[in-house]
Amino acid sequence: MISDNVKERGIPKHILITAWVIALGAIAPMLDSTMVNIAVSQLTKDFHTTLDTIQWAITGYILALAIAVPVSGWLMNKFNGKKVFVGAVIAFGVISVLVGVSWDISSFILFRLLQGFSAGVITTLMFTLLVKTTGQQYLGRVMAIVSTPMIFGPILGPIIGGFIVQAASWQWIFFINVFIVLISAPLMIRKIPDFEPFNKESKLDLVGIIVLSSMSVALIYGITKAADHATFNNHETILWMGIGLAMAIIYFVYNRIKSNQTVLPVNLFAHRNFAASSAGLFLANIAIMSPMLILPLFFQTFRDFTMIQTAVALIPQGVGMLVTRPFIGKMIDKVGAKYVLIASLILSLIGSIPFIFISDTTSMIWISVILFIRGVSVGGISLPLMSEAYTGLDSKLLPEAGVGINIIENLGSSFGSAIIATAVATTKQGLHPTIANQLKGYHIGFLVATMILALIFIPSLFLANKKAKSTPMFE
Repeated sequence: MISDNVKERGIPKHILITAWVIALGAIAPMLDSTMVNIAVSQLTKDFHTTLDTIQWAITGYILALAIAVPVSGWLMNKFNGKKVFVGAVIAFGVISVLVGVSWDISSFILFRLLQGFSAGVITTLMFTLLVKTTGQQYLGRVMAIVSTPMIFGPILGPIIGGFIVQAASWQWIFFINVFIVLISAPLMIRKIPDFEPFNKESKLDLVGIIVLSSMSVALIYGITKAADHATFNNHETILWMGIGLAMAIIYFVYNRIKSNQTVLPVNLFAHRNFAASSAGLFLANIAIMSPMLILPLFFQTFRDFTMIQTAVALIPQGVGMLVTRPFIGKMIDKVGAKYVLIASLILSLIGSIPFIFISDTTSMIWISVILFIRGVSVGGISLPLMSEAYTGLDSKLLPEAGVGINIIENLGSSFGSAIIATAVATTKQGLHPTIANQLKGYHIGFLVATMILALIFIPSLFLANKKAKSTPMFE
């Protein structure tokens, strides 16, 4: 039992060390996912292939990650969580070497699929193990720590990737992961405590895993094709999203037959906090991630920025996310996720609405200030929702909750990219290719993102305050 004096001083040392080491283990996948986009052009030339084929290495990574999520829930239930996490990080490093030495495009795509699967295990275990380690008391602050790699990825990934491709070769984008793993793996082995299996009696829900993975893959692939075509009204999107929705119905029926004894029990959503947080995270991933797609395009189209110049221009947003991270965590633990979320949503609207009116002549100083404000608010949206999702849940449900949250976030991110790409392209269709008309497309994209951001106020009202416990929504 921790004394009041220790509580007042902050997070206990052993919890703090565990949080930072787990965060360190997740840095390689987070950096890799953003660096590889820089090398697409070079990969196309070196493998003598088309852009569409190379895109499979990126899309396949995301799909493999989606498949790994439900499998990760079973791994946590059956095995020592520390060993699974460390094993996944080491596997990511080994597979990175194989990606770097790929001899043709087929081997490159295959190894990227394996890499994506290991990344899916890492990201799913990362949050669940931290929730188990900290309990509710320090959850906000610890979530702020462990999610740090997610910030470093967008900030540093494009810059590091750009320098690596220019100074060396695209292979080193993957070889650099080996050095990160060589540093993180020994620390994880020494500093992360053993985690007993969450529910050793649970059996492998092979049917549930297959159906849930198929649902995620079909929906994400369908959404990806919508982004490629810049419209949801195309045969590939309709087909694959139809398959995904059919799989969702099949899973719902299967879960009912199995009385919620599945890899993702549907009755998890009977918990008010979990249901509200899930809805909020889905909307947040659309509203926050989608502008990440069009902001770089804006700088490259209207300012003629290079990739590296674009990455540097976006740094104020990342700095804003970093400087407020610890403060937001403390406020979540002190006053509760609900109030932090509402305040952050207001601030985020202030940092988003100006982009609806941005032009090719807008001062970079003004843009940097708005990006900083936007960055300051981002952590105050995602962190409260993430920490509140686990509030009041039995520890045996943590792996299943982690599965649900990761699936929802992956779907939200994919929807965000597709919706914004569709909104921008639809607005620009039929217009003369003038700067003013091109800007209209971007303005609509930012408007859609801002409107979805405002919708998060609805689930925020259903979150409990600091002292309230999660209660079932349905009897």
